[in-house]
Amino acid sequence: MPKITIIGAGSVVFAKRLISDILSYPELSNSTFSLTDIHPVRLQTAEKMAKKLVEQFGNQARVEATLDRRAALTGADYVLNLIQVGMHEATLKDFEIPKKYGVKQTIADTLGIGGVFRALRTAPVMLDFCREMEEVCPDALLLNYTNPMAMLMLAVAKARSVKAVGLCHSVQNTADDLASYLNIPVEELDYKVAGINHMAWFLELKWKGEDLYPKLFQAMENEEIFAKDKVRFEMMRRLNYFVTESSEHMSEYTPYFNKRDDLIQRFDIPIDEYIRRSERNLQRFEETRRKIENGESFETEKSHEYGAPIIHSIETGTDRVIWGNVLNTNLITNLPQNACVEVPCLVNKGGVQPCHVGDLPPQLAAINMTNINVQQLTVEAVLTGNVDYVYQAAMLDPHTSSVLSLDEIWDMTKELLDAHADLLPQFTKGRNVVLNPSVSKVGSV
Repeated sequence: MPKITIIGAGSVVFAKRLISDILSYPELSNSTFSLTDIHPVRLQTAEKMAKKLVEQFGNQARVEATLDRRAALTGADYVLNLIQVGMHEATLKDFEIPKKYGVKQTIADTLGIGGVFRALRTAPVMLDFCREMEEVCPDALLLNYTNPMAMLMLAVAKARSVKAVGLCHSVQNTADDLASYLNIPVEELDYKVAGINHMAWFLELKWKGEDLYPKLFQAMENEEIFAKDKVRFEMMRRLNYFVTESSEHMSEYTPYFNKRDDLIQRFDIPIDEYIRRSERNLQRFEETRRKIENGESFETEKSHEYGAPIIHSIETGTDRVIWGNVLNTNLITNLPQNACVEVPCLVNKGGVQPCHVGDLPPQLAAINMTNINVQQLTVEAVLTGNVDYVYQAAMLDPHTSSVLSLDEIWDMTKELLDAHADLLPQFTKGRNVVLNPSVSKVGSV
């Protein structure tokens, strides 16, 4: 049976969800879970949690835990990535420094200046363990859950040869939202979705062959429904299609919402939301740890996550369709080939097989490009070590550029580079960053 390695298993709450999903399949009951993390206490907690789940399910699965990542990867069939480089402390810097300059963020894990810096500190770690995968488990499939999804998957696709797919739950969650707005059971919805992670589009939305978009536009006029998802409905009003990530996410991928207090208030945008979530995650870890130490059982139910169904489909040959984040190999024909796209994928014994979509409506491809530009420059910064690209990614970010001047963007980026220096040695060691771009390029001198 398969060996499933979980990197960042100390993300105990999310790891519990994935392990419990896997254990719910009888065909995977003899799996081996190899857990690894850089934090001994978190890893020990994850190990106890996983063993308790195996006991609850009555399965024969094995659980092993090690601080040695290479040992955990050796012989793996599947690798689940849950890492968060820098943890809560780095997240606070991503929020507090931009806020000093007037840049207010909600989640800051996908795009925006926070997303850029999360990618800069995370991608090198991913590329390092992907190199290890090439050496000790070359046939394994990497299932990535870490954000910023598109940037990380693009870096892996450009620099490594591992099989990989990026997994999110935004399509599934948005389907639930739309079903509730339309008062239709979610299992009865038919939809076609494609774009980029957190900015993919419901290109088709049907129920028993009927186009549901007219009804969705009608539902939007209901003040109670509109109030639940103001940013996404406002963008649908302008672009004619509904997007896959929540209003708090979407507000910071565009220049239209977070730049002024009156707009933030009008659209009920929860500034600093991810800080609150991060603090709750720390509390939930401690609660889970106490539960484990007290020998308490866990409540389990199948989640929306694609990880377990993918493993089950590959192991059993069961056909499934999931939405995955992969390199654009002519899948979406009016987005760049060197971009990461989110498309439907067939999964069975043949692995994860992305499906051709064709052209997006031009307005959707255009707004996707505003995000892709930042993603590509950030990945170039990671792969080349050229700090110029960091500044230029910040300069092209839609939200950041709607608030700050060029000089302010340069100053803020320099301050973030300094603040994260211990996690960004490729940009901060032996480099003299020149702040005046009219005098000299920013970079090595």
